[in-house]
Amino acid sequence: MIVIVYGVTGCGKSTIGVALANTLKLPFYDGDHFHPASNKKKMNAGIPLTDEDRIPWLENLANNILDWNKKGGAVLACSALNEKYRKILKVVPDMHWVLLDGSKSLIKSRLGKRVGHFMNPALLDSQLATLEKPDYGWRISIDKKPEKIVTEILKKINTLENMSEFGIIGMGVMGKSLALNLADTNTGISIYNRHLAGKEEKIAEKVLEENPGYENMKAFDQLVPFLESLTSPKKIMLMIPAGTAVDMQVEELLPYLEAGDVLIDGGNSFYKDTTKRAAYLKEKEILFLGAGVSGGEEGARKGPAIMPGGSKEGYDLVAPFLEKIAAKDYRGKPCLTYVGPEGAGHFVKMVHNSIEYGEMQVIAEVYYLMRYYLDLAPDRIAAIFETWMEGDLTNYLLEITIDILRKEEDGGLLLDKILDQAAQKGTGGWSVNTALEYGVPYSGLTEAVMARNISSRKAFRMIASGMYGSEKLTGIEEEEAFLDKLQKAYQAARIINHETGFSLMLEVSEKNKWELNFSEIARIWTNGCIIRSFLMEELVGIFKESSRLILHDEAVRALKGYQNDLSYVVGQALQHGFAVPVLSSSINYFLSCITGHSAANLIQAQRDYFGAHTYQRIDRDPGESFHTQWKK
Repeated sequence: MIVIVYGVTGCGKSTIGVALANTLKLPFYDGDHFHPASNKKKMNAGIPLTDEDRIPWLENLANNILDWNKKGGAVLACSALNEKYRKILKVVPDMHWVLLDGSKSLIKSRLGKRVGHFMNPALLDSQLATLEKPDYGWRISIDKKPEKIVTEILKKINTLENMSEFGIIGMGVMGKSLALNLADTNTGISIYNRHLAGKEEKIAEKVLEENPGYENMKAFDQLVPFLESLTSPKKIMLMIPAGTAVDMQVEELLPYLEAGDVLIDGGNSFYKDTTKRAAYLKEKEILFLGAGVSGGEEGARKGPAIMPGGSKEGYDLVAPFLEKIAAKDYRGKPCLTYVGPEGAGHFVKMVHNSIEYGEMQVIAEVYYLMRYYLDLAPDRIAAIFETWMEGDLTNYLLEITIDILRKEEDGGLLLDKILDQAAQKGTGGWSVNTALEYGVPYSGLTEAVMARNISSRKAFRMIASGMYGSEKLTGIEEEEAFLDKLQKAYQAARIINHETGFSLMLEVSEKNKWELNFSEIARIWTNGCIIRSFLMEELVGIFKESSRLILHDEAVRALKGYQNDLSYVVGQALQHGFAVPVLSSSINYFLSCITGHSAANLIQAQRDYFGAHTYQRIDRDPGESFHTQWKK
């Protein structure tokens, strides 16, 4: 706990600070003692300090506050008169601000009795002019004895210490896991889940019952008591289904929120909806963030990747809490970053999920070829994947696939008992629609979505299989040679999956002036999230040098080496009756990208023929249009 006692010279900061520190059994520090000699000399001469004087002093105090907080806390007496100065000192979330307030005449009389302090009483007028009284913290009148002032402050601290710093609404799998994750950091937290008779009753209380020992977590099934338990400005994270549920919850909250409160939508909302909500709440002075959260149940519990976008001011207020629960990259830095304005956070999460679709589908295709083309047993496939994990192909989705291929039930492989209908929640389709809207080639990741759509038509597929026959030629390839080619084809498809996703982010970022930092986005995806991988770690450096993965020297060298193997695998698969939509789309995307002169000129001629849509010529000025009467 950090308590900052502040106010103008002569208000009693040191006297109150020392007494308060003694009662709280915390060390006391006088901010004036941290001033360099040059500052003290100016103040003694009655010369007001400038920002050039104050800011290094405040930054030094901020560094000390971080250290004191790690050691259990402190009480600091400091002028901190201006909001921009206080902002420098706001480096930890657990801070109590106490403004000692009094009339000019009272303070002036006290200064007249003070002896031996370097602060010249003549500076009182300049300090009163500089003082900005904030809406947060406590304003304590100094027209009473010091012991009564300390008692008043202690009562407020005790009340506030029993309040929660952060609230989470929605105790589904992700909300509950994030709440427990944050509670593990000794943060005071309140959790709330709506009460629906016969359907959702005492859900939040059950979280506490199932996880005893969390004295810093309070549970509510009524909204108003939940809100009353939170300190101001309120910081509330919504972990509820996307769509109208978010809008309904926002409207229910609004009558109880004040200017400066922060709302975070941590669900998978469509980014355009988030942009609209941010604009709507900005008018009401509520700080709104749309934050993508990736990692599933385990990630939420142990450390997810978090992608907040929207209000930068709101982000600054909640970042200390989100940093506590985020995964850490290999340098120990939180897998968290401010993505950008408006709906940028949810947009980036949408693209993350789209890449995830592609990565899952390409693993499924590789597995299917191993099992039904090479005729390998599941445990053998798992062993091969383990050898791939020892090199550049290390990734979370391949890791969990190994576990799946070894999970048995009643003596048989559990995987073989699962119906082959792949579900989806919408983010993949949103990405495809966005790519169409912005004219971005998205073939491989689109095919991953379409593959799920086709899989869902199980009855239709069974009828068609019976009519056409589903016999496939298997076991006709030399195993080791094909596995080597398949491994390279897999890596090529993965590079192209990531190229496709990041190219959509590039286009949307440029059109919306979001200035997305792809290296930083890749960094926060190196741990916690579903698509974390060794490749993602490489992308952190690559995107510092180029915004297009496919044009970077490392990608060029890799794809040149993998091109023939990817083509061969796709050719063999299709020739022998195996659908490989993402692998085949990957080679088509790649070949289309590296084709300098394509057949699109014929398409333009056709368009002009039947619709007089005109065309441009390579031997004329750019932008000049032509139309031809094609029929003789």
